[in-house]
Amino acid sequence: MAGKPGDQRLAERFEEHRGQLKAVAYRMLGSLTEAEDAVQESWLRLDRAGADGIDNLGAWLTTVTGRVCLDMLRSRTARREEPMTEGFDTFVPDPVLRALPQGDPEEEALRTDSVGVALLVVLETLEPAERLAFVLHDMFAVPFDDIAPVLERSPAATRQLASRARRRVRDATPAADPDLGRQRRAVEAFLAASRAGDFDALLSVLHPDVVLRADAGALASGAAASKVLRGARTVATGAFHFRHLAGFTRLVLVNGTVGTAAVVEGRPRSVTCVTVVDGLITGLYILADPDRLARLDVSGLQA
Repeated sequence: MAGKPGDQRLAERFEEHRGQLKAVAYRMLGSLTEAEDAVQESWLRLDRAGADGIDNLGAWLTTVTGRVCLDMLRSRTARREEPMTEGFDTFVPDPVLRALPQGDPEEEALRTDSVGVALLVVLETLEPAERLAFVLHDMFAVPFDDIAPVLERSPAATRQLASRARRRVRDATPAADPDLGRQRRAVEAFLAASRAGDFDALLSVLHPDVVLRADAGALASGAAASKVLRGARTVATGAFHFRHLAGFTRLVLVNGTVGTAAVVEGRPRSVTCVTVVDGLITGLYILADPDRLARLDVSGLQA
């Protein structure tokens, strides 16, 4: 990052905060690649400005990263308003993958990224300013007085944005069973039914109001090759389109909950995050975008 001794010390201080900055950017953007870009831009801004006069470097970097992400979200929103981008409401965020734990599953869950895919999907529905206010204040305890200048609003108006976002998140985020053992049993039953081509068995593990959200990226035409399916029978029928991958599918942790990854010849073909309630699957979030899947690191997943 830097060459001169002073620059090297600044780079070292920045690295001390990289983990939190990436966590902020990931929650803001739902994209691991874009999160890395935002963190790098934050470093460039620090390198240009220097640390002189910055009393709390971590707080300064957090708000700068938030500002960078806000600009990226606004640019993304503008692109999605174009007619050819219809269908992006089925966006599924980049997953954080881990192998299933060999030791204490609850301890492993605590070590993974704690933000769930379902929550990230809900965050995607917020306006950029709402998302910034909610993420920085509710998830990282940044005071409204520090967030307000980023949004060019008063602290009171910023507080209102966060409050509105909080209500939307609370109302839209699905309930989920936190027990990894119960999650695993439901996902294993779903996989077994898929591999056997047993439609009735698939229905038995799906909640009547289950929702399947599949993000396959954009077609060459610019349209989104994605869809949302609702209801057990409809979702079970849709799941049959992916059953050719069942033999390559393994259980993994997806953002700290049990899900699946289909890996063929070392390359991921799909990743599914699963929401389980009372032993039934209530939500399936499938990332099947080849471009985004190709950037995922699956080297640590067990065969």
